[in-house]
Amino acid sequence: MTAIDTAHLHGLMDSISAVAATPEGGVNRPALTQEDGQARDWLRRQFDALGMRTIIDPIGNMFGCLEFAGPDAPCVMTGSHLDSQPFGGRFDGAYGVVAGLAAASALRDSHRAGLIKPSANLVVSNWTNEEGARFQPSLIGSSVYEGSLSLEDAYAVKDGQGISVLSALEGIGYRGDGIAPRPRAYVEMHVECAPDLERSNKTIGPFARYWGATKIRAAVRGMQSHTGPTPMERRRDALLGAAYLIADLREMVDRASDVLHTSVGRIEAYPNSPNSVCSDVVMFVELRSRDQGVLEWAESEFRRRLEVSTGRAKTTGEILDIEYRHAGMFDKGLVELVEKVSSEQGLQTMRLDTVAAHDGIRMTKVCPSIVVAIKSIGGICHNATEYSAPHDVEAGAKVLLACLEILLFE
Repeated sequence: MTAIDTAHLHGLMDSISAVAATPEGGVNRPALTQEDGQARDWLRRQFDALGMRTIIDPIGNMFGCLEFAGPDAPCVMTGSHLDSQPFGGRFDGAYGVVAGLAAASALRDSHRAGLIKPSANLVVSNWTNEEGARFQPSLIGSSVYEGSLSLEDAYAVKDGQGISVLSALEGIGYRGDGIAPRPRAYVEMHVECAPDLERSNKTIGPFARYWGATKIRAAVRGMQSHTGPTPMERRRDALLGAAYLIADLREMVDRASDVLHTSVGRIEAYPNSPNSVCSDVVMFVELRSRDQGVLEWAESEFRRRLEVSTGRAKTTGEILDIEYRHAGMFDKGLVELVEKVSSEQGLQTMRLDTVAAHDGIRMTKVCPSIVVAIKSIGGICHNATEYSAPHDVEAGAKVLLACLEILLFE
């Protein structure tokens, strides 16, 4: 019988967690940094140890291929990402890659023993820049893969220091030229990053629906002046205009017709001196909802507030660019498959929405796709204290293995 080697699973988790570990217990591996390169090197060694053929495509996505059924056979894919938020948690993303490796190891051993003869190959993926912490937008690797973002546009994206994706890829040696495999199904394991499974005392959470997001990069324009002698009534303080706008964004949540999440997670202030009135602020705004109509209303309302709120500080506002990600559904058949194999293992399930983005969302445009969650203790994510208990880590890997066994024989 094919089974997860739990000691191997936890060993893999501990091993990748040691790459760019932080004293607080998390990891610091933003995309295409040297630390991300070290994680990629680690993964390549795991692929080699399992006898997997490594493919690296031009945007740096990594694919480890177990060719059970020959090089021209169809494939089933699992995986996630190894890049992290700055000083983030060790489970987000990495767990999906580790669970995929543990499942691949179990399937390889059964295949070598003559116990199984899959009709498809297995691929474990590591997607480039899922997090969007260093380079925006997020999901760059899977977006190029599924075609919503051109390779040329992806290469041209720059971080806050002016370093391009192309330069960063070449700097860590992960600009490849391989042809990426195209699967007939994609299953991604992840930590929930929310408290619903823990609160309901359920173990496995197949995401049935994903929220949409509108991500806006906006600027507030004022005038630089001295913070001392410049009269208050003459100041055109861009940071004050941004503050009014941030407060109005939060107020929009209470007026929306359905649930709406808003945030400004990053601002860039110029000249960023304590003795100068701020001349310019660039804001990274997020609007998220399960309802596309709410997102459209929120964008319209933001555009209106951009003028009104900034005007209160005698400044002006402008939208620099917008990224749209529409709300949608994961594959119903895969949701039901996860529920079926979980029930067979005595595990309770709960259908969830994912508010956070995952590469599996992009994969819905390629093939039947699903993201499956295990509990995040306290619902904590993007934080060094992010944690999933060992028994939940094991349960998710076992469910993944059972799903892959079925999909590989279809």
